[in-house]
Amino acid sequence: MTTFQVPQRMNFSAVAPKVFKAILALDAAAREGLDPVLVELVQIRASQVNRCAYCIDYHTSDARKAGEDEQRIYQLSAWEESSLYTEKERAALELTEAVTLLPEGVPDEVYERAAEHFAEQELAQLIALVLTVNAWNRMNVTTRKTPGTV
Repeated sequence: MTTFQVPQRMNFSAVAPKVFKAILALDAAAREGLDPVLVELVQIRASQVNRCAYCIDYHTSDARKAGEDEQRIYQLSAWEESSLYTEKERAALELTEAVTLLPEGVPDEVYERAAEHFAEQELAQLIALVLTVNAWNRMNVTTRKTPGTV
């Protein structure tokens, strides 16, 4: 099989190390108190929406390391049609899509559904996680970070 190599535009971490380190710190802070599997599901889904090949590759690998089931990873792009996710995970994924896309803001019903499943501190962490993965996605899509590279 012949594959197409998408050329990387920039090594962002080398060119802007202070910004890169700040995003790493934000990422670490956002994860605090959240279930590691949920963290990876949210990061994969935002990365799918944003079409970030690097982040999809990175977070599916991390999801497997965290013990996530292959079927749940495969069905994540169609989570609304799948019966493999809990109500709490579904609320997190719905909020992830709303925050990632922001077509008309985050609808009250989406926020309220998430608030039913997450305590206020945990919900704040989830929101921070989604905004952080969106920052990674935008950085990596813009610079065309190549999947499988560090």
